[in-house]
Amino acid sequence: MLVVVRHAMPEFGPDRPPEEWPLSPAGRAGAVALRGRLPSGALVVASAEPKARQTLEPYGDVAVDDRFGEVRRDEPYDGDFRARRRAYVEGVAYPDWERRADVVTRFGDAVAEWQERAGLRPLVVASHGMALTVWLTAAVGLDDPGGFWSALQLPDAFTVDIPGRRVERLP
Repeated sequence: MLVVVRHAMPEFGPDRPPEEWPLSPAGRAGAVALRGRLPSGALVVASAEPKARQTLEPYGDVAVDDRFGEVRRDEPYDGDFRARRRAYVEGVAYPDWERRADVVTRFGDAVAEWQERAGLRPLVVASHGMALTVWLTAAVGLDDPGGFWSALQLPDAFTVDIPGRRVERLP
């Protein structure tokens, strides 16, 4: 079983880059609540970003893998970042943003490696909205990547059936 998690609410602001944002108090509460929705006995791995790792820490020990990081990009803090990000997951290529094919490769390689390590245990991966959406679009064929990305919650969790090409939100 593969479960992918979008991190909980970070403490954000222009004073530090997004890859350094920790969870906010609301995010920590969301991470604790998420713990009960995740499968027991799982191998747990997260992006190296604090907000992703901290989302899974209430579950137990968390391994870290940089390949589950968010899309690498040069993006200003202010402005309509939601419209830019949605356009990216829908196929727009921006200069100074990681190519979607590269995101798919690094993320997919990491999933395959960690699934092998997990063996028969469930695998839980915490990552970020755009990276998850881009990878899921390639892995299972999301019909509406922009709609999927826009509907993501903080936190959110999904079971992924790659051979069956299905993604289902955990209750």
